[in-house]
Amino acid sequence: MNRREFLAAAGAISLPYVVPCRVVGAVGKPGANDRIRLGFIGVGNRGRWLISTQEFPGADIVAVADCFLPRCYEVAKLREAGEKWTKYQDYRKMLEKEKLDAVFVETTTHARALVCIHAMQAGLDVYAEKPISLTVAEGRMLVNAVRKYDRILQTGTQQRSIPSNIYASRLVREGALGKVHTVIVCNFEGPRRWAPNPAEPMPDGLDWDQWCNQTELRPYRKELHIGWETWWDYDGGGRSWGVTGWGTHSLDQVQCALGTDETGPVEIWPEEFGPQCRISMRYAGGTILRLEDPIRKDPARSQLGAIFVGDEGMIEIKRGSYTAEPQELLKGAPGAPPEGPEGEKMFDAYHIQNFLDCIRARKEPNADVEIGHRSTTVCHLANICREVGRKLRWDPVTERFTGDDEASALLSRQRRKGYELPNV
Repeated sequence: MNRREFLAAAGAISLPYVVPCRVVGAVGKPGANDRIRLGFIGVGNRGRWLISTQEFPGADIVAVADCFLPRCYEVAKLREAGEKWTKYQDYRKMLEKEKLDAVFVETTTHARALVCIHAMQAGLDVYAEKPISLTVAEGRMLVNAVRKYDRILQTGTQQRSIPSNIYASRLVREGALGKVHTVIVCNFEGPRRWAPNPAEPMPDGLDWDQWCNQTELRPYRKELHIGWETWWDYDGGGRSWGVTGWGTHSLDQVQCALGTDETGPVEIWPEEFGPQCRISMRYAGGTILRLEDPIRKDPARSQLGAIFVGDEGMIEIKRGSYTAEPQELLKGAPGAPPEGPEGEKMFDAYHIQNFLDCIRARKEPNADVEIGHRSTTVCHLANICREVGRKLRWDPVTERFTGDDEASALLSRQRRKGYELPNV
């Protein structure tokens, strides 16, 4: 699909928003010596962090978009070239007018899938923040779109590009522990449900209709706008200790080390009753994944990693390092990066460099869309299991629950008119 075809498609699926009639440029495939032209869609906390800390080698940010327009002007002050950036409140106008090669989609989770698909229909490659979907159905639509439009999509799970995580994951996959019988991660918290509240004054420069996207057009409340990751409507528990917050990183680490990038668990069950109960899962090979008590109660564990226990040893993969028994498994390990913000900057830099390299080489990135979708699906499975409160059998091929229509109905959500996903 070229940009003119994108115009027609977006106009058909995105009422009341219609992309303006002039669509310029062609699918961008920058050569080895061409600078990659980047746009940012969503410049809240995460987008602001990346813009303020990363260099984007061989690339230039040329435009930013946010439905809360004042943020665009604030973030532009963080870089010397920011005053030259074009600022948009409606990202679709940016996709139409700017000759971009790729975009960073740093939006709220509930808006992310539609934004990513629009960008790919416009011929752009995408760096999509995690989690890449609000539902399992959205994630599969993203995979389909990447394949249909032949685009690059890097999921923002940086541990896929951190040398020590790559090294330790390979040890587990290649049998250094023998058969892995148990994996332990934190029992990450799920989302909360919103109760109606009276409207509060709307901030100047905010397009609230666009912000609500696929969800109900509720009266404006600051707790929704600023604390969106707390609520079921907008995320699956996106707070630090949430299932789709740090949980996305930990469960992606599990998928990576087990070598299950194109599949997932086959059974999920609650260990007790309650909205934040412990969850266990079983993979087809027999490995049991246990979501146990919060790691913050046990400093020996890493909130962004996982513990792998096999017949011949144990490896705890953290974010940027790992520990192991027997000690011989540490031989040859990459050096640990700095702790704190400097380490996080390095992790982002590894992942972004891989994305930019893949744009030029036209190859799948370290956290390709299928990888991101499958890891995010594990997060969604945990939330659904808690909601129905019973053991579920999952078919990772059909991506449906076996013999449980009620649970399968939770794999997608009805979208508000004007924000439907295109059929890809």
